[in-house]
Amino acid sequence: MTERLLADNAALKQAIADLRAEVAALKGVKGRPVIRPSGMEPKTEPKPQAGGKRGQKRRKTERLVIQEERIIKLDAPAGSRFKGYEDFVVQDLVVRPHVMRIRRERWVTPTGETLVAPMPAGITGHFGPELRRFVLLQHHQGQVTMPRLVSQLRAFGIDLSKRQLVRLLNTGTDTFRAEARAVLRTGLETAAWISVDDTGARHQRQNAFCTQVGNDHFTAFATTASKSRLNFLEVLRAGYGDYVINAHALAYLRQRALSGSLIARLAADPIRHFPDHAAWLQHLDGLGITGLTVSPDPVLIATEGVVWGAIKAHGLLPDTVILSDDAGQFAVDHHALCWVHAERLVHKLDTFTDQQYAAQQRVRALIWWFYADLKAYRRAPDRRRRSALRTRFDRLFRRRTGFATLDRLLDRLHANKDELLVVLDRPEVPLNTNGSERDLRPQVTKRKVSGGTQSDPGRDGRDAFAGLLLTCAKLGVSFWDYLGHRLGVSGVDAPDLPNLIRMRSAMA
Repeated sequence: MTERLLADNAALKQAIADLRAEVAALKGVKGRPVIRPSGMEPKTEPKPQAGGKRGQKRRKTERLVIQEERIIKLDAPAGSRFKGYEDFVVQDLVVRPHVMRIRRERWVTPTGETLVAPMPAGITGHFGPELRRFVLLQHHQGQVTMPRLVSQLRAFGIDLSKRQLVRLLNTGTDTFRAEARAVLRTGLETAAWISVDDTGARHQRQNAFCTQVGNDHFTAFATTASKSRLNFLEVLRAGYGDYVINAHALAYLRQRALSGSLIARLAADPIRHFPDHAAWLQHLDGLGITGLTVSPDPVLIATEGVVWGAIKAHGLLPDTVILSDDAGQFAVDHHALCWVHAERLVHKLDTFTDQQYAAQQRVRALIWWFYADLKAYRRAPDRRRRSALRTRFDRLFRRRTGFATLDRLLDRLHANKDELLVVLDRPEVPLNTNGSERDLRPQVTKRKVSGGTQSDPGRDGRDAFAGLLLTCAKLGVSFWDYLGHRLGVSGVDAPDLPNLIRMRSAMA
């Protein structure tokens, strides 16, 4: 039955695709282009050396803890000799409801006051920590929707409603959100580089954007209504709400070409710190900046500057490279560009003649070759090789192919030379944003499976748990153990994630 339904579904999808292609042909328009991945990253990986020693094979059961030992008897013939046991390890899972009645003592004092013994730790409503641990794991790691999770729990014998499930997911998550914020702050304080990206999201039936920030040791997410540069800076200050005018803020304003007279007004005023947005806007109004009607908006640029000043004042991003896919809002401070996205521009270029196609493929081959040498340089940096690679970059992206569109694209890429060649001075910085795209995939899956969020606690909880889940994976911490320890399940331990990030960053 299931196979037939799947086959019918596939046939319907193909029929819909054929009808759309026919409609597009009748209208004289092109359909959605099929653009395959270029394959530059896997094709430039070094080939494994033949004949190398294979690692020692690990026994599959060596990490298992034996909870039960069962001896199976055998009726052997008379005269047989006992030769010990033949061990066979069996893994099983016990899933059953555990209903507990808590009887709290009640006392009445001589003054008539009624005293009731407190509830045990970890109880949320009428549900214990193990149930809540299972619910959080299934929903955030297993991507199980709430209706399916309710059905699953009821099949186990747990009596709860969808409303109660929502409370289990969203109530009492302040400690998790606080740790997710601490993870972001620690990551930004210690990171030599971060990779950033964003994707679409839905919140309260409105389009929103989920921004990812992370590296090899941590991941953090923030869903907001905008993907502007100011929004990105707000994400980078990791929950701090103040605004600061300092040397970093003034340098940012000069870089963003704010009027020199306005910068002088801000620099000359003795008030340099503002506790919140209202105090900052009041200060701008007092300086006569709020009423200006010029482009770009001086209030917006000034606000970006003081947010950047607050980031630096709190010790975040001390000398950190920000790696992105060339989206404009991410171009802040020490900025590096993704080579995969740069090559993709050449890969996606439309060609109309054999000569244009040959020129495109020739340039792609040269970029792949150069990219492979950059990867080799990362593994073994060398000063003389650095100079040679810079020269090769100029030679590659200043070449003339006779294909005007391709030549303009090469000029555009050459203008980004400093950001594409950050790796020559900072070999620890990756050459692509594949890590960010991998981190965003669970968020995209969650959006497709579960849709958007309706409440602010639900949105913040989804971002926090998604970041904590990936951070645990990067640090080698079991998310199941992490949830159990934070929810107070006895006998479970998990390290403090910010401290572990700090230790791993110091060792890198």
